[in-house]
Amino acid sequence: MRRRPGIGGLQTAAAARDQYRLLGENVAKIRTDLMKEQLATFRSQLEDFARKHKNDIRKNPAFRSQFHDMCAKVGVDPLASNKGFWAELLGIGDFYYELGVQIVDICLATRAHNGGLINLQELCHLLRQRRKNDRGVVSEDDCLRAISKLKVLGSGFEVISVGKKKLVRSVPTELNKDHNEILELAQAQGFVTVDEVEKRLSWTSGRATDALDTLLDEGLAMIDDGHRDGKRRYWFPCVSPISTLIGVESQ
Repeated sequence: MRRRPGIGGLQTAAAARDQYRLLGENVAKIRTDLMKEQLATFRSQLEDFARKHKNDIRKNPAFRSQFHDMCAKVGVDPLASNKGFWAELLGIGDFYYELGVQIVDICLATRAHNGGLINLQELCHLLRQRRKNDRGVVSEDDCLRAISKLKVLGSGFEVISVGKKKLVRSVPTELNKDHNEILELAQAQGFVTVDEVEKRLSWTSGRATDALDTLLDEGLAMIDDGHRDGKRRYWFPCVSPISTLIGVESQ
């Protein structure tokens, strides 16, 4: 028969467990303190780097994007506030605030044309045109960061992906799977027809017409009639090349 451990044995086992627990807590504390020390060192080095390269960060969009990546790795958000060390050193908080205001203006000015859904590339193009007298180049990464700050304000701005394109939505329009598939299909030519939607997506005529009518009602599509084949084109400004749309509007 196996003998049960005596009181002394139980006490010894409990003491051993307490020692292991204390040892584990000490190791965890040492690791935490070491990580904090390393992060403090990284942040200090990041500040030195920012001081040394602040002109490149302000003027070079690729350099600026890499700097943001470096900040994210050590838990620093230079855009968290317009006050403090980063704002005073780099002024990038004001830079993105200004971009955000201009993005809102552009989205409002083009809403009647695109229904509140604009291609990110087109938005950046229009933004660069507006800022052509300003120093420095604005990248898509800059636009995305400025939009992310607008989203925090609950202003309804959001970036969505449709196929290979990124679209900026400035109105609370809910697009379902059918709508996204039509927008993705329209990226090839800028427009679709009911017949094309039926054949390419294997839909019924009713399903295609219903989805297209909804996109039309939301202001995301434009009708183009009068072609020799008698087929109505549904143009989508949010995925159409800018030069192509200019040609359509002039007809």
